[in-house]
Amino acid sequence: MAITRSTMTDEQRKSVALEYLKAFDNGGVTSTAGSILDLFAEDAQAYFPKWGLANGKAQIGQMFGDVGATIKGITHDYSLFNWVLTGTDVLACEGTSHGEHRDGPWQAGEPEWSAGRWCDVFEIRDFLIQRVFIYLDPDYAGQDRARYPWLDDR
Repeated sequence: MAITRSTMTDEQRKSVALEYLKAFDNGGVTSTAGSILDLFAEDAQAYFPKWGLANGKAQIGQMFGDVGATIKGITHDYSLFNWVLTGTDVLACEGTSHGEHRDGPWQAGEPEWSAGRWCDVFEIRDFLIQRVFIYLDPDYAGQDRARYPWLDDR
């Protein structure tokens, strides 16, 4: 395998990340009817809370399958995204979402302490995701209240 380094702009990296997020809203299917995994390099890494680190497309597919099996539907709120563009291969996107988990619905801000706020940190090179670390509360339906006493009065 030859090493290639295609120069990308921040906007091009952002478009790859946006395609990835939109594919989640479309059941893992991209705008060109491909798999979300087509957006990843073969040796990519991905992290999801309470799942861990997935190495390579096969493990990433397993992770997305495991997590996706718990979600009935998701919608990302694109107009509210905050992008952190660095001029390097690394960028971040902070946003909100709403949808339905097998344990119940969620919407960012309802209630304010619940799931729906997230931040993804990407490394995108050669028009492929090399790394994505997903930071969010995986308790979408807000059922894990017993371990957080400050939620007792909310």
